[in-house]
Amino acid sequence: MSTSPDPWHFGRPELAASYLQAFDLGLVSARGLFARRRMGKSEFLKHDLLPAAQAAGYAAAYTNLWEDTDHPGQAIAGAILSAVEPKGLARFWAELSTPVRKLKAGGKLPIGVEGTVELDLAEREKVAVPAIQAALQLSDKSRKKLLLVLDEAQVLAGPEHRQVAHSLRAGLDTRKAGIKVLFAGSSEAALRDMFSRASAPFYNWAPVEPFPLLGAEFVAATVAQVKRLARQPLALATAQDAFRALKETPEFFRWYVERYLLYQQQGHEAALAHTLARIHDDSGYAKTWKELSRADRAVLLLAANGVQDLYSAAALQLLRDVLGTPDVSTGLTRSSLRRLTGPRMQAMARVDHGAYRFEDQEFEAWVKARNSVD
Repeated sequence: MSTSPDPWHFGRPELAASYLQAFDLGLVSARGLFARRRMGKSEFLKHDLLPAAQAAGYAAAYTNLWEDTDHPGQAIAGAILSAVEPKGLARFWAELSTPVRKLKAGGKLPIGVEGTVELDLAEREKVAVPAIQAALQLSDKSRKKLLLVLDEAQVLAGPEHRQVAHSLRAGLDTRKAGIKVLFAGSSEAALRDMFSRASAPFYNWAPVEPFPLLGAEFVAATVAQVKRLARQPLALATAQDAFRALKETPEFFRWYVERYLLYQQQGHEAALAHTLARIHDDSGYAKTWKELSRADRAVLLLAANGVQDLYSAAALQLLRDVLGTPDVSTGLTRSSLRRLTGPRMQAMARVDHGAYRFEDQEFEAWVKARNSVD
């Protein structure tokens, strides 16, 4: 079992050991893992892989780039520094920021820099590239190998972060023996694009594979924990049925168990119904929908209703009908899909030319229930 203080955490030490063993053998220095959100990927990385790496003698660095998509460079540099020289973190940023602060105080800034130095966060991102380089150089002085885990790594695929991605790639290229990297993401399409597009900074740099999902053993372990706490334990078969009804999504299953424990007198069926209602609360989806353009909504509507080739003549005609205008071309579809599959939106994933699927099945059902783009 994991050393995580969370009694509900389902430890996967064998899986963590297998990833470390692959790195130790020297056959790969980087791997890419994808799983849609709420499937337990981040929990595994933080509570299983990182502790296992530290126990094996690694310095372990972790950052979730989704927590601040505007500043991935400083997040990466900070994670590396926290792992190899945590006591010098504040001094490190202060020294790197000095040139920017002096420029700001002098009132004369290079072209294109004027709007970037008003806040500390912006100052740090301005020096993100040299910060990454300096952090990697400090890792060279460590006697330990470094495991760098970049969660939601597809953020780096954004064109605005190209310089940071190039700098990181260049720094890691010369350190494959001493630094092992795990790129994890919730968007299969965006993560694969990072490593398969010839013009991308990380082209051909890491194999990408699905993250092994939780299943029957996870359900059984959770049921055993419920048995220790509940006056009315859950039957394993009942819990397995609930797990399937919740599309085998660990986080949703945890919601169900929490509801059951708090309201045992209402029974498991009421707990499941409450959980499904919570999942289908459309407030978040409605907000996302409102922020999309009509063209993006139309493309989503077609995909949710089973249109297989979104570039086909039939799909274009459907888009014209939905949008109420003849001015629809493949260019409009291409632009919409670029946004919908991009690292910021991550609503859809490409499975073949013209064929796309939703990253979130619940969002797909919500879109399908709509009758128009308005």
